[in-house]
Amino acid sequence: MKFLLYLVMFFLLLNCFATAQSLIRDSCKKATAKDPKLKYDFCVKSLEENPQSKTAKSLEGLVFASTKNAVSKTTSLKGMVDKILKDDKYEVERPLRDCLELYTEAIDSLNQSLDTVKSRDYKTATMLMSAAMDAPGTCETRFTKRKKAVKSPFTKENDVLFHMVLIPIAFTNMLDMK
Repeated sequence: MKFLLYLVMFFLLLNCFATAQSLIRDSCKKATAKDPKLKYDFCVKSLEENPQSKTAKSLEGLVFASTKNAVSKTTSLKGMVDKILKDDKYEVERPLRDCLELYTEAIDSLNQSLDTVKSRDYKTATMLMSAAMDAPGTCETRFTKRKKAVKSPFTKENDVLFHMVLIPIAFTNMLDMK
């Protein structure tokens, strides 16, 4: 009898995982069809690596998971800037301080967007996420648009962050169209 119970539980869990995987792939496919900047493989990979995405049962669940994923990446970048500033190992401080402020504002915007998604105010959520999406590009500009341009230590991470924020924006736009 116990074996039968375990077998049923196993198939239920397997079905939930398959459903979440299908939701991720289908949502990424629809989102990338509407936004050419969003890459399908990146979308699927970043969501499949996120445990919260695997338990999502709806597009709204994927919005929450992908937004929290972007918050985590932004927080990580902010920590990198803090470390560089504390170690005093970079030739120019001003762009680093600007990036620190941009990442802090992006984290705030992304967290606020979660509240607006909960209240189904998708237009405001998209606006807040879009504000956060500006942070990586603006950070890069702070390094390159100086009298003496310097290389940003965050170029690769900023590119990843840009695409990570693009995912919940695309999904929220899909929710807004329902």
